[in-house]
Amino acid sequence: MPKIIKNGQLIDDDARILILDESQAPEELTLAAGPVFVPFAVWQAHSGQLSGRADLGVWLDSHEDVAELVPDLGSIAAIALNFPKFTDGRAYSAAALLRTRYGFKGEIRAIGDVLRDQFFFMQRCGFDTIQPKAGKYSDAQLEEALASLKDFSTPYQAAVDQPEPLFRRAQRAA
Repeated sequence: MPKIIKNGQLIDDDARILILDESQAPEELTLAAGPVFVPFAVWQAHSGQLSGRADLGVWLDSHEDVAELVPDLGSIAAIALNFPKFTDGRAYSAAALLRTRYGFKGEIRAIGDVLRDQFFFMQRCGFDTIQPKAGKYSDAQLEEALASLKDFSTPYQAAVDQPEPLFRRAQRAA
């Protein structure tokens, strides 16, 4: 069972990320019970049946627009945003939009090619769960990564996790 970092803890996770191959049509797919993240196309095809399922999340690839999920946000427990390669940062913006503009309170999970060096910044943008590719990091490496998330105690810039910049916080304290 793969390990993930969720809300500042290293935990086991049995949620599957469903990936369709070219021969599978989203409309014809039947989902088994159990925790799963379905592609956005599957959600669009079956949202009426899947809506409100606590063990189900939706995942979006980096080219898909989170704004299309807005009408359904109240019935989605978790959203996973894919990093197809570490140099593709569109999911950072998508997570920040989900938290700030759209007020999404559920889980936002980083999946795909996520690197340890990016974990801190993912948190700052609104991700609360980080799921590296299976086998990319050992448990010991993930424990070290978890500890490193506390390396910066006072960020200067405003972000999703700290909406005011340091100089404004300092002015209030004075």
